[in-house]
Amino acid sequence: MTKRNTQQRRHAIVALVQERGEISVDELTQCFSTSEVTIRKDLALLETGGLLLRRYGGAVSLPAEMVGIEPLKVSPRKLAIASAAAECIRDHNRIIIDSGTTTSAMIPLLGNKRGLVVMTNSLNVAGALCELENEPTLLMTGGTWDPHSESFQGQVAEQVLRSYDFDQLFIGADGIDLERGTTTFNELVGLSQVMAEVAREVVVMVESDKIGRRIPNLELPWARIRTLVTDDALSPAARDMIQAKGVTLICAPWPADSSRR
Repeated sequence: MTKRNTQQRRHAIVALVQERGEISVDELTQCFSTSEVTIRKDLALLETGGLLLRRYGGAVSLPAEMVGIEPLKVSPRKLAIASAAAECIRDHNRIIIDSGTTTSAMIPLLGNKRGLVVMTNSLNVAGALCELENEPTLLMTGGTWDPHSESFQGQVAEQVLRSYDFDQLFIGADGIDLERGTTTFNELVGLSQVMAEVAREVVVMVESDKIGRRIPNLELPWARIRTLVTDDALSPAARDMIQAKGVTLICAPWPADSSRR
């Protein structure tokens, strides 16, 4: 096989592993006419991105329980929120991106950012980051896999996070309690709170129809939140209450189509 550029080669490696279930470093070096050092680097990055698992002398495909379903189509509202949130990121920022469909929608918009360092607890986010041509430095929390949130959680993940400091955290929410802060159906809130502790700015990304939704589990109080990015369907009363908490509010416009109904 003729040589391909780095991204093409890594795409092809993933396809081969998925097709065969297992492949050796020797086979890959012959297939791509490249060195063992290059292939091992590829496998390390692809494993970090949650796309395969390394084994002695090669790689194997992910177990069925670790493979996510085909991602759902992202709504125009979430895309608008993601676009506005991405504008808050500067070159060379060190950021955390939590799991979630709204936060994941931001990843393709980071391709023009230089020198990013990104920590995540999500295999989907990690995989999407590996697709970017600018190849941001990717860090994974590790920890215990939680199928409910489709992310890594637990004390190991918390300890890893506390080893770093970050400029920004981008996180979603199941609901926004206008009195208390972000709320969630998930009882595992410890990692989200540690993420907020190690980031200088917490950016919450949430659709306007979730604002005012009261859910029992408080995740982040308003005192922890610097910026809230939502869509422009937010009511004036809710805008006033959020800004009264000292939070920077960004309301992203989005297309007036059938999805607004």
